[in-house]
Formats: sequence, structure tokens, C-alpha cells
Amino acid sequence: MRYEILYEGAFPLLQIGLEHGESIKAESGAMVSMSPNIELRGSMEGGLMKGLGRMLSGEKFFFQELTSQQGYGQATLAPASVGGITAVELDGSYSLFVQKDGFLAATSGIEVSTKMQRLGKGLLSGEGFFIIEISGRGTVFLSSYGAIHPIQLGPGEEVVIDNGHLVAWPSYIDYKLEKSSKGWISSVTSGEVLVCRFRGEGSVLIQTRNPRGFGQWVQQFIPSK
Repeated sequence: MRYEILYEGAFPLLQIGLEHGESIKAESGAMVSMSPNIELRGSMEGGLMKGLGRMLSGEKFFFQELTSQQGYGQATLAPASVGGITAVELDGSYSLFVQKDGFLAATSGIEVSTKMQRLGKGLLSGEGFFIIEISGRGTVFLSSYGAIHPIQLGPGEEVVIDNGHLVAWPSYIDYKLEKSSKGWISSVTSGEVLVCRFRGEGSVLIQTRNPRGFGQWVQQFIPSK
């Protein structure tokens, strides 16, 4: 498989090249265009329970699977929201935790499932009790709202991130949720409320815009009844 991210910025396309017999899975509805020799079908990977688990984490129940038949074929994929696309290579030694709606596509060696967060994290994170867990060996394509920016942490280094700006982080990085300020009133009035504290070593991917913040901004222009 070969790939290229076209028109990087707010409105990118993921262009995939597949040799005969190669396939890629993507979120339902991601296909924009494809060669006539590519077969497209819906797939409920992992069975009913895993499909339900993906729905609980904010993803769709079904994947779409694109397979090249009779030679080389190309397809283009795009996420539903405005924002960036990035590729992450997994070697099978760790999992990748991803925010809801962050998964776009993956090669056949990748498994997309869910992880249940602890009670406190599920209640307070804004992401719910379930987050997406991606494992296996291959390439994962993630999408975001806004551009994707990596924060690289060295051994023992820490960074505090607004939870609405998270995209993905490796399972070996320790993280915990906490108030943005010392007191709850100060945390609420700051506009941040809750943040995630990550402790290295590793790379945390963030998005430059917060979908919830954008929704609140748009809401002020909607006439009330």
C-alpha cells in the first residue's frame, strides 16, 4: 500500500494506492472516490459486541472495506469534519488511545476496539467511559478538528492539555485528569475546567481547535425562539 495526504490544511484528502488483493478499512462514509476495480463493502469487524463497543466510544458501528481487484487501484478518503489528517505507524508493541471521531482509516493489520476508562476519568473527561483503542501492526490514519500538532515529551517531562484538544496518545504514557486551577470556581471561570496531565516519554497528538468550543461559538448566532 502507498498513500499521500493531499491538500494538507483544513480540507485534506487521503489518497490510497492498493496493489491487487490489498485492502484498507475506513470509517463508514469516508470514501470520496475510487478506481472501478476497487470493491467497496460494509464490514462489522470483530462481531456484534465490538461493534457496539465502538459505538459507545463515539465511532460508527460498521467500517467500510476497500479491496483492489484485478490490479492496482486508487481511492480517496476524507473525514466528516474540517481539519487535519496524519499517519501513525504502529509496530505492535503498544496501543494507541484516540479521541472519539479520531479514527479515519487503517491497514488490514490494525484492530480498532474500545477501552473502558475508570469511573472518575469517564465522568470527568468529556469523552465518556469508553475511548478508542487501536492496536496491531500497520498504519493508522487519524483525523482531527483543526490541525494536528505533536507534543514530544522526554523522560519524566510533563505537559498539561485541555481535554477537548486531545487527539491521540500511546498507552505507555501515564495520564490523569485534574482541575485546571486549584479550586473548582477558578477552574470553571477560567473556561478550561478540566485538563489532562501527561508524563513522558512519548508523543501526544493534539488538535488546534476544540469542537465543543466551536459549537458554543456557533450557538450564539442561532436565533432563539
